[in-house]
Amino acid sequence: MILQKRNRILRQSPAIRAMVSETILSPNDFIVPLFIDEGENVQTEISSMPGYYRRSLDLTIKEVKELWSMGLKSVLIFVKAKEETKDNKGTEAINPNGLMQRSIKAIKDAVPEMLVMTDVALDPYSSFGHDGIVENNEIVNDATVEVLAMMSVSHAAAGADFVAPSDMMDGRIGAIRKALEENNFTKTGIMSYSAKYASCFYGPFRNALDSAPGFGDKKTYQMDYRNRIEAIKETLLDIEEGADIVMVKPALSYLDIIREVKNAVNVPVSAYNISGEYAMIKAAAKMGWIDEDKAILETLTSIKRSGADLIATYFAKDAAKLLMK
Repeated sequence: MILQKRNRILRQSPAIRAMVSETILSPNDFIVPLFIDEGENVQTEISSMPGYYRRSLDLTIKEVKELWSMGLKSVLIFVKAKEETKDNKGTEAINPNGLMQRSIKAIKDAVPEMLVMTDVALDPYSSFGHDGIVENNEIVNDATVEVLAMMSVSHAAAGADFVAPSDMMDGRIGAIRKALEENNFTKTGIMSYSAKYASCFYGPFRNALDSAPGFGDKKTYQMDYRNRIEAIKETLLDIEEGADIVMVKPALSYLDIIREVKNAVNVPVSAYNISGEYAMIKAAAKMGWIDEDKAILETLTSIKRSGADLIATYFAKDAAKLLMK
């Protein structure tokens, strides 16, 4: 048999495979989520996310300096609000001296070139654990958007480079952009969670911030996982309203959505490799069923291959180390 084309020629050695590889991971691809708590010298491992921690601000600063030294240049901040500060108005969310606002300032003072992105949603501050204001057991849209806009301005005033609305309220990107412009924060970017699905894989994250909904679920504002076209509609609307970067969340069960979004837009696309996805790999590796290091790189490569320009992932630090080898 005479073959006209032998495709295996391009697979026969590590050097050839590296030379012709189509998808290259880099620390520049990663956004590092950080969980911040009140107090000093506090480091609490999140039980459902082995090897990941909620830290007080002093230890967070040390972590950020280490991340920067590893070539990781972007962090996404989440804070754990004290129970006594939670209400149904988002009061603590717009507190200029709140933990989020203090954290932004401290990180920018310690590592000025680190790109600081901030979570914009009310669930960590809500007595109901929902992403919006609750009236008669309904998460109301427009009143929530008003608070999200104020929250975004407070983050920009503290020094945030990007605000990242994760709430999925209608019209919030336009309202946030308008508020930023009116307050002269014309350099503050918006990374919108444009296609955020109601997913069972968020559980460990909610443990990390004690932000599980107190009643019902989030299906009236987060997207139905059975829908594809809706994701494109939501994303295009966010871009029209002023989003600079758009996000698909979760990542692994939605690789097709990432590709659809990438094909439809002309702005950077990010994807969130979420807590449940992290926990599954950690659990399987602990049982000896998979090689953790290989699973990390294969997973992150698949997300980038699907079309993500940026990946928020709890594996960022591990991946950066593996890529240095």
